[in-house]
Amino acid sequence: MKPVFASLALVALLAGCAANVGGDSSFEEITAASYRAGGPPTLTLITMVNNRTGSGGHSSLLVSGSEQVIFDPAGSFRENGVVERGDVLYGMTPGWVKAYKSAHARSTYHVVSQEIPVTAAQAEQALRLVKSNGSVPGAFCASATSAILAQIDGLPKVKSTFYPIQLMAQFENFPNVTTTKLFEDDPDDLSGAVRAAGSTQ
Repeated sequence: MKPVFASLALVALLAGCAANVGGDSSFEEITAASYRAGGPPTLTLITMVNNRTGSGGHSSLLVSGSEQVIFDPAGSFRENGVVERGDVLYGMTPGWVKAYKSAHARSTYHVVSQEIPVTAAQAEQALRLVKSNGSVPGAFCASATSAILAQIDGLPKVKSTFYPIQLMAQFENFPNVTTTKLFEDDPDDLSGAVRAAGSTQ
């Protein structure tokens, strides 16, 4: 099993799925950053896909309910202005969501977003689950995201997986899924992309 997990860790590090080494924001900062999007509640699975091999590099989950957050397990979207605690990114306005996706879309990876409508109760359950999950070890992004989805009442059955592409394939079969893809040709410099995108907030 060691070679398998070593390979997973290598792919994860290249795509931005590594252990969270940043400090947590304070509860005061989280409260101040809270943002609620207009429109009905939704869940959006976000997958980073290697442009050359088609393999998955990272999974995250955008939850839009009473507030809008991104569960970014073992993610690398860390920069001044990003309010984060326990791998949950708070205050995810449309501008920050755009910045998040743009920071991951680059010459070697594109970003696939799969959005589904959910009930208010399902969105609130997802918010509770991601907030209580805590930080995720490197290379466990798809595992953590699939575990969250598997616990939400009324969703199709989600099987646990370590592979973002397998999770994306499961999600594609959900009812009323809307899929979009983002391609950009930026250099492989995630932190620089975060700073550039975040400067527009």
